[in-house]
Amino acid sequence: MGKLYFHVVFLVLSNSFIAEVYSSATFTFVNKCKFTVWPGILSNAGISQLPTTGFALQTGESKIITAPSSWGGRFWGRTHCSEDPTGKFTCLTGDCGSGKLECAGGNAATPATLAEFTLDGDAGKDFYDLSLVDGYNLPILVAPQGGTGTNCSKAECGADLNSDCPAELRVASAGGEGVACRSACDAFGSEQYCCSGAYGTPAACKPSQYAQTFKRACPQAYSYAYDDLTSTFTCVGADYIITFCPSPNTSQKSSSESTAAGGSNTPFDGNMVYEGALEVSSAPSTYGHVVGGAVAVVAAIWRLSYLT
Repeated sequence: MGKLYFHVVFLVLSNSFIAEVYSSATFTFVNKCKFTVWPGILSNAGISQLPTTGFALQTGESKIITAPSSWGGRFWGRTHCSEDPTGKFTCLTGDCGSGKLECAGGNAATPATLAEFTLDGDAGKDFYDLSLVDGYNLPILVAPQGGTGTNCSKAECGADLNSDCPAELRVASAGGEGVACRSACDAFGSEQYCCSGAYGTPAACKPSQYAQTFKRACPQAYSYAYDDLTSTFTCVGADYIITFCPSPNTSQKSSSESTAAGGSNTPFDGNMVYEGALEVSSAPSTYGHVVGGAVAVVAAIWRLSYLT
């Protein structure tokens, strides 16, 4: 009887394990830029912050973070960061205002390229997108691993918009280097560009010439507030690789490292191999964990039937 009780408990725990695996995801951050990137993380309102909300990622480095079930929030890359003699940490782009490496609930200052996620949403799907609604500072690739779904595919903004940014939207460093590209809403603040007020509906708010420029460069990213049709992706049971500067030819040069980096601002080539995604493809996937858990459950069921 003791053995029977043990196997029943084992079966229950195995099922609980599978449920937990399905409702969480790992995010692997990869830096393919020729300079350091400082990722920032912000959870949505009402959702607890992840164990880390900001860290440094050197060229070629990767870092894995696990998000709990039903987590939602955004990731972005901060650039041109430094710490002053008093210990205050600031970044020229994507700064979250905390004064520290950890963003601790601070949002990205515009302009910044955003990767946005809602895990375990409607029908158990993960929803994710890349957004240029708040402007652009870095090329980013989101690549799902091991997930399923008809729209479970990469979301990418690989173009170097800092080189091709319209003059009226351009953000430059003290040395004159283009380091970010503002959105029209951020730059001009009008209802027409911000899809607010009289333009606060999809029927009234149409893409401006600036949004169209963003869309041509990054067809899979949100270019303005109502750009849903081609910009929202869904997966079930996936883990995600988030790569900064996915193609070597789209890596912008840091003002402090441009001479040493010797980078290129060649326009994005749609045929380029996504090196960041390939190099970390061996990262743990939800599918592998589920298969292992399923084997354990089958074994427990067999033992239980044998004992009875």
